[in-house]
Amino acid sequence: MKYAILVPDGAADYPLEQLKGKTPLQAAYTPNMDFLAKKGKLGRAQTIPQGFLSGSDVANLSILGYDPKKYYIGRGPLEAAYHGIELKENQWAFRCNLVTIIDDKMVDYSAGHITTQEAEQLINHLQENLGTKDLSFFLGVSYRHLTIFTDGFKDLKCSAPHDITGEEITQYLPQGGGSQPLRKLINDSRALLEDHPINVKRRAQGKNPANSIWLWGQGYYKAYPSFTSLHNICGSVISAVDLLKGIARMADMKVIEVPGATGYYDTDYQAKAQYGLKALEENDLVFIHVEAPDEAGHVGDIQQKIKSIEDFDKKIVNCFLDKNVLLLPDHYTPISSKTHGNEPVPFLISGQGVKADNTTVFSEEEAKKGLFGLKPAHELIYLLLNKEDL
Repeated sequence: MKYAILVPDGAADYPLEQLKGKTPLQAAYTPNMDFLAKKGKLGRAQTIPQGFLSGSDVANLSILGYDPKKYYIGRGPLEAAYHGIELKENQWAFRCNLVTIIDDKMVDYSAGHITTQEAEQLINHLQENLGTKDLSFFLGVSYRHLTIFTDGFKDLKCSAPHDITGEEITQYLPQGGGSQPLRKLINDSRALLEDHPINVKRRAQGKNPANSIWLWGQGYYKAYPSFTSLHNICGSVISAVDLLKGIARMADMKVIEVPGATGYYDTDYQAKAQYGLKALEENDLVFIHVEAPDEAGHVGDIQQKIKSIEDFDKKIVNCFLDKNVLLLPDHYTPISSKTHGNEPVPFLISGQGVKADNTTVFSEEEAKKGLFGLKPAHELIYLLLNKEDL
């Protein structure tokens, strides 16, 4: 048996007046998703358990069968795992975004989707000037990087930058035990980055400068059981996002690196699909994640979100119509709020042994009619693999 889990990040949304009451998923032309809906069975999945913030870390752990109530450790350690950073007992990993802050307002959580080449110079500059034996910066991709602290934190609260776009940052700076060094580090980074040649050049080009860091997603190391030990199959993961690759490493799954996978609108969908099919020659399951719909949701771009969903359908879903498929967004990223939501997302399972229900399209509303009903997301993979209740 071969299985595919297909995740269009943040594709779920609310009905929009601009789309005459449709969601982007309903408005998009998705004949392949709808084909799977007709031959499979729909339901809704709670990817964000009660008490957890809505994020891709929690959601995708759930989708892979890891109950966040038992296994969640924070976003930072998951990304550190991908980079091969071995956290010691007293070390904490933070996601470190390069952001644009103007007049103490979070203008852009991604610094205009700064390139990795530009970011490398800025991260190196931060390490040279702010790094110590107890504090290190590590390069990631585009605006997504890591900071590792050797220190203790207690009841620390940090806010995700994509949740506070357009807001004054003062009330969202780190709070709780150990927050003062973090606040100082953010402030010191602003002084260092403001007039860096990279940012001088970006302003001249009309681009948002990467004139500050923002620390969030903190956590410490905790061992995971392997994906194979949980599910008795071998799995691989395809994503441009370090977080998903880190989850794969923690779960001892194979990380498939795909040329042209960018984590943005220009990602190479077809390459992801072809590498996914190739991965199934050696592994039982492939997990394919695409970030583009989520990025469109965060900036409120309706047409780009529709296009990202259509590209996902045409270039990825189309290649897995004859496989055993679990298809779902990891969470809502509504155009109206530009941040993540924690509502149950639509999901479908299609393939050998699945008895079709009466659903005909893949959408948020149609999923409410599906015979699966409402399920905790960490149970979905057991439905996919074991065909329980199908």
